[in-house]
Amino acid sequence: MNRAAAERRGRKGEGLAALWLRLQGWRIVARRVKTPRGEIDLVARRGRTVAFVEVKWRATAAHRDLSIDDYRLRRVASAAEAVAHRFVRGGDNPRIDVLLLAPGRWPRHIVNAWQP
Repeated sequence: MNRAAAERRGRKGEGLAALWLRLQGWRIVARRVKTPRGEIDLVARRGRTVAFVEVKWRATAAHRDLSIDDYRLRRVASAAEAVAHRFVRGGDNPRIDVLLLAPGRWPRHIVNAWQP
């Protein structure tokens, strides 16, 4: 798959993830936040919880479930640390979540996926 197609697929997955989170009561406060440390796909808020969300879209459920690892989680955590001051207020509970998507499957939401 070429880079443009991968980019389109990624944007589609992020859009579906944002929709699913909104249906779960989350408010999307930012998309594709770029930092010197990496990119955060979505930043979502529900009450006092702020989730920095990594989204992975794969062609099959098997590939979906293998698409996240410690390296990717560390990268997202580092990027979230760099911009937390923009999204997290006193008393908020920040966390790193992962949303795994595949066609014909319900999203798999891993809550608080990164706990150093």
